[in-house]
Amino acid sequence: MMAAISVDAGTTVIKAVGYDGDGAETAVSRRPTIVSRPAPGHAEQDMAAVWDAVAATVREVAAALGEPVDFVAVTAQGDGCWLVDAAGEPTGPAILWNDGRAAAIVDGWIRSGQAERAFRISGSSAATGLPHAILSWLTRHDPDRLDRSTANLTCGGWIFAKLTGEIAADESDASAPFMDLRARRYAPELVELFGLESAGRLLPEIRDDARRAAGLSKPAADLLGLAEGTPVVMAPYDIVTTALGAGAVSPGQACGILGTTLCVETLVERPDLDGDPIGITIAAPGGYLRAFPTFTGTEVIQWACRLLGLDRPGELSELAARSEPGARGLAFLPYLSPAGERLPFSDPLARGSFLGLSVEHGREQVARAVLEGLTLVVQDCLAATRAAPRELRVCGGGSASALWLRLIAAVTGLPVLRPVDAEVGARGAFLVGLAATGAATVQDAAARHVRLGDAVEPEPGPYADAYRTFLTLREQAARSWPLLAETRSRT
Repeated sequence: MMAAISVDAGTTVIKAVGYDGDGAETAVSRRPTIVSRPAPGHAEQDMAAVWDAVAATVREVAAALGEPVDFVAVTAQGDGCWLVDAAGEPTGPAILWNDGRAAAIVDGWIRSGQAERAFRISGSSAATGLPHAILSWLTRHDPDRLDRSTANLTCGGWIFAKLTGEIAADESDASAPFMDLRARRYAPELVELFGLESAGRLLPEIRDDARRAAGLSKPAADLLGLAEGTPVVMAPYDIVTTALGAGAVSPGQACGILGTTLCVETLVERPDLDGDPIGITIAAPGGYLRAFPTFTGTEVIQWACRLLGLDRPGELSELAARSEPGARGLAFLPYLSPAGERLPFSDPLARGSFLGLSVEHGREQVARAVLEGLTLVVQDCLAATRAAPRELRVCGGGSASALWLRLIAAVTGLPVLRPVDAEVGARGAFLVGLAATGAATVQDAAARHVRLGDAVEPEPGPYADAYRTFLTLREQAARSWPLLAETRSRT
């Protein structure tokens, strides 16, 4: 094998990673991206700016590799609406997965039973950042934009189109909300269920495992400094490639992402469409991924750093380590997204809170409560998977915190392992790229290229009843959420 490049276009950072012939990381380039919030509940990105960041990182890595590139693999944030016109140009900003403008629409679907009926076909619960919610909102509030659009892409589909000139969707991106999961194709009845017949024309062709690759176009090749026709592999979106990059490639294995979203996910052989209508189920290479991605994750840590006057996330862990376990009775519900929460429960009115606060609490206890609250969300998502993994593999920016990993091990009761790769999602895309170009199966590639650090073992401690207490406190706090929503609407 020659060199390869993987792109991981996250919500806040674009990464490109170069791999040598042995599959080792040899070059990494990163560019920050901006999430704009032009109105309450809105979350958008400039599509051209995202592409510019991708091009800059790939160009930098290609130059650093200094050898022919065998393929470019692309993974990216999922969901949202990245609408383009007939020329493949954006018709406006991308509306992201964590956008909350359609909260009232989704709440109506949940109350009417439409959301549950859809789950029995797609395996995914309704959320404000999914395409059906955003398209419904646009139908009511910006129909002109839909009239000007010819395809609704995701971030990965947008980058693939810019690289190859082809409009398509990976099976993972197409899974929610319009896929018949068992047949792995669009279900017209789901389009009709949500009254989106006029928007059905925007759904792009679905590409399966056998049709992931297309050639790099000449304009893109000239821009990036790569050879025209280099295979471009559209890998699954980031929560799938992250699981693969962590080595979770067999049914029953579990992965936790400590990133912009907190997400616990497990691989399954077949979808369960008859259980509780929560979570999302994604068509993945060789099976399905059962996943519970929340609306907020490390953004809560960034918020806490601003609140406490800290310069970097590591300082929050250092401050939290100076507090006793349990934060002296201070509890924190970390539902800080303006869109509420989507998983492992769905409530667009959900909001965060500190509970039990008194003058006896200081900055150390606040920091500790924030990390413990996020840890209990990880446990909440793990419980929702109904899996019984023997270990939890974790990755994402939050996995750099040794304290947080110890808390997760203590609360879940599982050994916690962290991959040694700096960019786990990019590694997963690399594995899919190897499979798509015929070099190896995903499983064989993972066995060869995924390496894990030492396990963080669970230690006996004061967290035996923490999860039960967390659920009770959330149930009580939830009674105030409708009243708080009324207050917000008046102000």
